[in-house]
Amino acid sequence: MRLRRARSAATDEPERPETPRPALEPAGALYSDSADTLIRGPWTHRFIAANGARFHVAEAGEGPLVLLLHGFPQFWWSWRHQMPALADAGFRVVAMDLRGYGASDKPPRGYDTMSSVTDVAGVIRALGESEAVIVGQDWGGWLAWSMPGLAPELTRAVASISMGHPLVMRRALTRDRRQRRAWRQVFEFQLPMRPERRLTRDDLVGEVLRDWSGTGAEFPDEESLDVYQRAIRVPFVAHSAMEYYRWALRSLPRRDGRRFSTAVDAPITVPVLSLHGEEDPFVLLPSVLASHRQVTGPLRFDLVPGAGHFLSEEAPELVTRALLTWLKNLD
Repeated sequence: MRLRRARSAATDEPERPETPRPALEPAGALYSDSADTLIRGPWTHRFIAANGARFHVAEAGEGPLVLLLHGFPQFWWSWRHQMPALADAGFRVVAMDLRGYGASDKPPRGYDTMSSVTDVAGVIRALGESEAVIVGQDWGGWLAWSMPGLAPELTRAVASISMGHPLVMRRALTRDRRQRRAWRQVFEFQLPMRPERRLTRDDLVGEVLRDWSGTGAEFPDEESLDVYQRAIRVPFVAHSAMEYYRWALRSLPRRDGRRFSTAVDAPITVPVLSLHGEEDPFVLLPSVLASHRQVTGPLRFDLVPGAGHFLSEEAPELVTRALLTWLKNLD
């Protein structure tokens, strides 16, 4: 079935970068347009100004705000299975493109976690809400874990899917040999230009989607693979995606990294839902279980058998059911 895409007059005007960044995508890259990511469905596309940038969101339903944050190498579309069900259940569901992804702005700076949380906080306020339930997968899960420490006044509850707490993941890179091996690609992503080249010219997107999925998953299918390959080829998306990983490692000895670690080290008192695939080869189960020690509030943990890293698409019905059950019992 051919996907229907809404066209947009949005333009991205990248500024001079702080870190090395090519003026154009690597030679030989296939180009896409950000309008290709505005896929039609039972949702509305909007653009919102926040934190000095413009963010694209897909929105459905009315009620308490549930903000969905995607991971790598995806964009808002990774939540397409959950959005209609959550909206029908009485929630205002908003899936945003993180900075640098999809149809959101792609500035040269701002890919550290503190800036990302400020982006999320700004979107919540721009939506006219005073708080939100933050649901994140992969990088979105990293941000969800960070919200109670960095934006507690806006965080009603958090759900992290396929990701451990940032402090636990950072410690695991130095103390856990198995987790360090699982994150070998994160070290490869530190190289300049080579990962961007592989994302836009080779099949690194397909490699990641296949290798990080569970053995029992029928993911990615041809449609999903095509959509994500097109999305990563939007100019500057590949570079922006790598900048998240580069900050996560390079900031470890720096002042901004230490400041971030201190801010997110506080106990998490809001309700937390943690979902994890039993066969996730990228974020290992011990890292997720250790993350639960950061939580002093209500905690629910579900382990999904046969699933890997991309739970919202590998096990969409189970993820939707778990979210609905948890959300309806928050009060």
